[in-house]
Amino acid sequence: MSLFLPTVSVGKATDITPELIRAMNANAILLDVDNTLALHGSQTPFPGTVEWAKQMRKAGIRLVLVSNNFQKRVEPFAAKYGLPFLSLSLKPFPAAYHRAVRRLGVEPEEAVVVGDQIFTDVFGANWAGIKSILLVPAGMEQSLSFRLRRALEKPIRRKIKEKGYGSQFTNKG
Repeated sequence: MSLFLPTVSVGKATDITPELIRAMNANAILLDVDNTLALHGSQTPFPGTVEWAKQMRKAGIRLVLVSNNFQKRVEPFAAKYGLPFLSLSLKPFPAAYHRAVRRLGVEPEEAVVVGDQIFTDVFGANWAGIKSILLVPAGMEQSLSFRLRRALEKPIRRKIKEKGYGSQFTNKG
């Protein structure tokens, strides 16, 4: 079960502060795209996320987008944020996360994976030896595979909520 548990759980990306990242002994963020920074497949960023990314960079936090989606989806989106990206990452396999930290010039223990999916973002981060921040998904994908994954996530998300994951970093208990 511990491979499926995040280091921290928050509502949305803009709830993450430079202070939280530093409290996690990190200085880099590997960001998912779909339902983390925009609705699945949308090129419209969630309100405040572009500004949030700029503030994180201004605070010295390095950022990279890591997506399983195609380059034609991720590249124009990354341009809106002014961020480097990796597409077709094959998350949850660790290779994508290791490529991303190398690209940022940091060690895995200095990074945090941020995303909305337990079985890709959190599991992959744990498998790669990287801390993770799990977000509440902003939208519901309609495909059968996504609906099944979300159903399988429910008991894990319940446990995360009950145990207050991340309260030692966020003081939100």
